[in-house]
Amino acid sequence: MPAPLSFEQIVENHQQMVFRALARLAGPRVQQSQLEDLAQTVFLRLFRALPNFRGDAEIATYLYRIAVNVSQDEWKRRRREDQTQTSLSDEESGWESRLEHPAPNALAQLEQSEFALLVEDRLQALSHVERSVLILFHQEERTYEQIAESLAMPLNTVRTHLHRARKKLREALATPSPNLESKVKTA
Repeated sequence: MPAPLSFEQIVENHQQMVFRALARLAGPRVQQSQLEDLAQTVFLRLFRALPNFRGDAEIATYLYRIAVNVSQDEWKRRRREDQTQTSLSDEESGWESRLEHPAPNALAQLEQSEFALLVEDRLQALSHVERSVLILFHQEERTYEQIAESLAMPLNTVRTHLHRARKKLREALATPSPNLESKVKTA
């Protein structure tokens, strides 16, 4: 049996995975400094929980669970902030910050940005569980078993949530969003 890893080794071995997972789970509006804070929170929670870690699961699976919880907390915090900010100038500055630097094909970049905004808007409309399962499976390339262990749910429940999330996202992307269209027109 190999010797247990030190906390520093765990951080070094898993920090890229934690950053990727947080970036995808928290969404594109999270700045690099906020992402670093979220990652620090994940590793702080791991450090506090490590003495009680029984080793029933892989440390990566345990970290994913912590990252999901941290991103869910961040998502709730941002949603509360969004509800308090209603001024049009805030919406306009948010839209402008999402535009990429102009390149030779500005129209294609604008369409790509609009589609990314649409996908992000539709992802945020999914439940946190559906969004987490979708991101862990498609972006983090986790197996059903790893997702089930990370989210502490039965394997068939993971499959059901993934199926429903895909269906909801597909249907949501097929229907136009008047809310999104008004944001695009005012930009």
